[in-house]
Amino acid sequence: MEHDSGIGVLDKAVAILDVISAEPASLAELVTRTGMPRATVHRLAVALEHHGLAARDANSRFRLGPRMARPDALPATAIPVLRRLRDDTGESAQLYVRRGDVRVCVAAAERPSGLRDTVPVGSILPMTAGSAAKVLLAFGDGERVPGSGQRASSPGSAPGSAPGSAPGSAPGSAPGEVGPGASLSLPGFDAPAMARIRRQGWAASVGERESGLASVSAPVRGPGGLLAAVSISGPARRFGRAPGQRFGARVVQAAGQVEQALRAAG
Repeated sequence: MEHDSGIGVLDKAVAILDVISAEPASLAELVTRTGMPRATVHRLAVALEHHGLAARDANSRFRLGPRMARPDALPATAIPVLRRLRDDTGESAQLYVRRGDVRVCVAAAERPSGLRDTVPVGSILPMTAGSAAKVLLAFGDGERVPGSGQRASSPGSAPGSAPGSAPGSAPGSAPGEVGPGASLSLPGFDAPAMARIRRQGWAASVGERESGLASVSAPVRGPGGLLAAVSISGPARRFGRAPGQRFGARVVQAAGQVEQALRAAG
C-alpha cells in the first residue's frame, strides 16, 4: 500500500476514501481496487459511513459522505444565505448535517430579539423528530433510520415494518427513540411521508422535537448527493397552521442559494 504510515487500519481506511473520492464504487469494486479482503473492506466502509466520511447512493455504491464535502466551506458559505432567510421570514435559520444517528447544527442565524428558537452551533439533535431530520432521511439515498435495520425509503424501495410494536418504538427504548426492532413507522417518517417530501422538496414539523415549536426544512445537494438541510424554526403560533405552505418555497430557494454559492466557491 502506498504511503504506509505504520497505522494499518488508518492506511486501509484512507485507501477506501481514495477510491470513492474519484467515483462511487460498489463493495466488489472497492475490494478489487484496494486489494483488501472483502470482510475488511466492508467493515471499514460501514464504519466510514457511520461517521459521515462515506455514504451510499441509491444503488448501494459507496461515495464520499457529507463530512468530506469541504466541511469547512459549507457553514461559512451558508451563513450569508441563512441571514437573508432569517431577515426575509423573521424566524431563526439553521444548517444541519447528518452524523450517523444524529444531526448537528453547523451554522445558524438567530433572531436578534423577541420569542425565538435558539439552536447553538454544535447542537446535536435526533434523527427521529423535526423537519430537518425528515429532509436528511428523505433525500439521503436510503440511509438507515437511527437504531433500526431499515433504510429510509428511496424511490422504488419498500421499507419493512415491525409488527406488533408501537410506532417508532421497541421494548426497552426511551420515548422519542427508534428501538432495535423499529422501522419507518414514526409519524411523518413513513414511506408515504418520505415520498411526499421528495415530491414537494421540503418538510415541515409542528411540535415534534419540542412542544409549541415548528420548523420547515429543505435539502442542500452537491454533485455527490445530499450535503445538508436548511431550516427555519420558531414558535408554532407564529408559523401558522400550514408552515410548509407558508415558508416551503422560501426555504427551498435558500437551499438552492447555498448550492449555487458552493459551486461558485468550488
